[in-house]
Amino acid sequence: MPLTKQYLKYGQCGVFNIVAGSKSNVVFLSKDLVAVGACERVFVWDIRKGEKIKELMCESQQSEVSVLESSQDQQYMAVGYENGDIIVFDASGGNVLVTFKGHKSAVTTLAFDVSGTRLASGSKDTNVIVWDIVNESGLFRLKGHKGNVTKVHFCRRVNIIISSSKDTFIKFWDLDTQHCFKTLVGHRSEVWTFVLLKDDTQLITGPSESHLKVWQLNWQVNDEPKTKKVNIVPAINEKNEDEEEDSILECVEKGSLVCRIKNRVVTLAVDSQEKILTVHGSDSYADLFYITSETELSKRLKKKQKKLKRSHQEDTEEKLATISLEDQYMKLGRIKFSAKLSHVQILVSQDHQAKVLALLANNSLQVAAFEVKKPNKNDLDFSLTHPSLPGHMTDVRTVAFSSDNTCCVSGSAEQVCIWNRTSQQCIRSMPCDYALCSLFTPGDRHVIIGTKAGKLQIFDIASSVLLEEVAEAHQGAIWSLCLLPNKRGIVSGGADHNVKFWEFELKKHELFTASVLSISQKKTLKMSEDVLSVKVTNNARLLCVSLLDNTVKVFFVDTLKFFLSLYGHKLPVLCMDTSDDSTLLASGSADRNIKLWGLDFGDCHKSLFAHDDSVMCLRFVPKTHMFFSGGKDGFLKLWDADNFQMITKLKGHHGSIWCLAISPNGKHVLTGSHDKSIRLWGKTSEPLILEEEREMEREKEFEEEEKQTDTVIPGETNTETGLAARKTPETLMATDKIIEAIDTYKEENEKEAQYKAECKVLGKELPKPQVNPLLMAYRATSPSQYVFEIFKRIRASEMEKALLMLPFSYACDLLRLLNEWIQLGWDIDNSLKCLLFLLRIYHGQITQNTGLLELVNDIRVNAVSKVKERKDMVGFNLSGLHFLKRTLEEKKEAILFKDATDQFRSKKKQRKRKQATVLSMTS
Repeated sequence: MPLTKQYLKYGQCGVFNIVAGSKSNVVFLSKDLVAVGACERVFVWDIRKGEKIKELMCESQQSEVSVLESSQDQQYMAVGYENGDIIVFDASGGNVLVTFKGHKSAVTTLAFDVSGTRLASGSKDTNVIVWDIVNESGLFRLKGHKGNVTKVHFCRRVNIIISSSKDTFIKFWDLDTQHCFKTLVGHRSEVWTFVLLKDDTQLITGPSESHLKVWQLNWQVNDEPKTKKVNIVPAINEKNEDEEEDSILECVEKGSLVCRIKNRVVTLAVDSQEKILTVHGSDSYADLFYITSETELSKRLKKKQKKLKRSHQEDTEEKLATISLEDQYMKLGRIKFSAKLSHVQILVSQDHQAKVLALLANNSLQVAAFEVKKPNKNDLDFSLTHPSLPGHMTDVRTVAFSSDNTCCVSGSAEQVCIWNRTSQQCIRSMPCDYALCSLFTPGDRHVIIGTKAGKLQIFDIASSVLLEEVAEAHQGAIWSLCLLPNKRGIVSGGADHNVKFWEFELKKHELFTASVLSISQKKTLKMSEDVLSVKVTNNARLLCVSLLDNTVKVFFVDTLKFFLSLYGHKLPVLCMDTSDDSTLLASGSADRNIKLWGLDFGDCHKSLFAHDDSVMCLRFVPKTHMFFSGGKDGFLKLWDADNFQMITKLKGHHGSIWCLAISPNGKHVLTGSHDKSIRLWGKTSEPLILEEEREMEREKEFEEEEKQTDTVIPGETNTETGLAARKTPETLMATDKIIEAIDTYKEENEKEAQYKAECKVLGKELPKPQVNPLLMAYRATSPSQYVFEIFKRIRASEMEKALLMLPFSYACDLLRLLNEWIQLGWDIDNSLKCLLFLLRIYHGQITQNTGLLELVNDIRVNAVSKVKERKDMVGFNLSGLHFLKRTLEEKKEAILFKDATDQFRSKKKQRKRKQATVLSMTS
């Protein structure tokens, strides 16, 4: 029997180069600290020092961050992900507090209430879910929108949530009744965002147009704010056609604010003091509006009234002055940032200094600072600062390892960076042209870059100096560089149909006293099509060239005579590599296939369907027949060229993988992606079992299928609300645990009943049966307590879905157990919550089963008595706390009075001493 081939797992060692992801937003934590989403992590940056303070992440979460939100007291940080999960972090410590799984697709918006105990989330699945952070569970799901939910917001004055969507509607939800009591239908295009101002009395919305809409919200509630009314005449004063007379809310359109933005409104932000309103579109400009306060509006109204009286002195009728929208929201100015904007956030300090933080689409942050004052005729005076954060601003198109495995190089459209592999810190950064390929020269002191313009650039790493630039190395883009096996030169291939051989040489340089590295061209091989990749085998015998005509040509290195033509791909071969023993060639193409070729006769060993999109990069692991491939589908895959099978699939990137490199010792893999991140993968000592890998892939596929299915609640007719949680593998496991625990409970009870019957028949006390090991493991003294211990270990966020999947027979057994636990006073709150949920979903079956009527009546009596006891206890505790509060206040007042008396006496003594000193001096 042949031995099974052993493999070792590769795991992710680090992520660097990423500063801020463009799909997420940015949040101010303090004057200098900001939080941004970066792939599956959240980075906290100090924008003044340019340092990363902390990193928030969950090890089990691999999806990309889509939205961030911080509570008002900065205690919690809620993070929404592309897979629909929500994780709440402790903002100070960075620990994971609770994970919510309810949405089926990407979370688009999050909002905390004023107290920070509830969280509302909106998603691309068109639902709004309200979560209880303290109880770590979902409260309910609100259904009604027909498009992606773009924004949710808790009202401060009333228990109401406002949500906007791409279906052009804004909905008002009453959380007490879980009902949408009003829908604002005044928009003709998608509503992307909104803000509430002036104590929730004004609503500003951002549609898919270059202007903002302003709405007046008239709340018919008892606790209306006592603010001074200003006579404001709107440009448009029309009620909605479906306005209800008995509605608690009246929405009146006041007009529009014109903005000079491109396409649609992307972000609409306002500071906490409601002084500055910021709006931006899909370009690099942000428009600022000054929000006039009620006091300033009153003064402005008086001035207008006086001016109106002077101009109409002859009129007998007195005319009233009015305030327009332009008076309430005055144009402050416009800020141009250095790149396209993804999101903006504004912060105004107590000294009236404002900061506009811009998250740019080029993996960077920018801050605009100015002083808050009334607009004047002059332009806005602001200062732009670019925090010195490490990282490429464009996609990383090439990476390479040094020969000693300690450093790596990455190149993009604007610069080339040298990174330390261990610390993952950028140690050198040098400006360059658009880099497409790179390599370290022998000795690791220089880096050679091939550019899109056809140049070869040689950089000295120690001095960060461009030593030489071969301006016309190729007449088109240089797509590939390869170091010759004798390490005396390189081979380059470009879009000008040429393969060129270059040789290293030393020559004088004006900046250095010693000779520096240079290259000179030795020979050229003319091809018929664009050269996409070149590779010289390790035995220095063959030169492999992939062309735009979907073929790979093989030549002899010494004579450049044609040897083989490898054809079979249907689209251009974008990448290729040869094994260290020079016997195999692997080619990756835009047709999503990888083909394995033998270099002896040019036969195709196997064609593998590798990726769901184009294969962009491919490298053999040194001294093996295993190779890594990366594609536009974002996956990094490890293959065995001997067995023609995929070993493992590594998911980490959230965009196309453009390039990869493998360290000379084969222990590390480096990948660069469209998501602006560079990821380092390392070989572990943990063995990899192929069957387990396939099983994990099937489980992930099953989880994705289950996420899209809806659970039907028997007898449920309400289509506007639903359960917050969704079905997950964790809820299925929780249901299995409950069923197994109830089965054990029944077995133990039967065993106990059988033991008592035998003792009664024999008329003597028999030895007690052996206790079940499960009860001993959970330290349970009875089967009921064992079920309770299992029940207690299920998360509150998974409880409802777990109970919903219980068969009715087990639900009846659980009702008896819950009744017993309530009688014993075990976890009254959760027991009653689960009891009411079971009674609601199985109401029809329970009412038709006469055998359960006595149990339901017993439950009613026990539940009412326990709830009354709990209310009495809470009332007693509240009274005690009020008493302690009054006692402490009285003590504090007495201490303050004593301190004031002592201070008065000390001042009096000092005054007498001064008078005595003055008298002694005069005398």
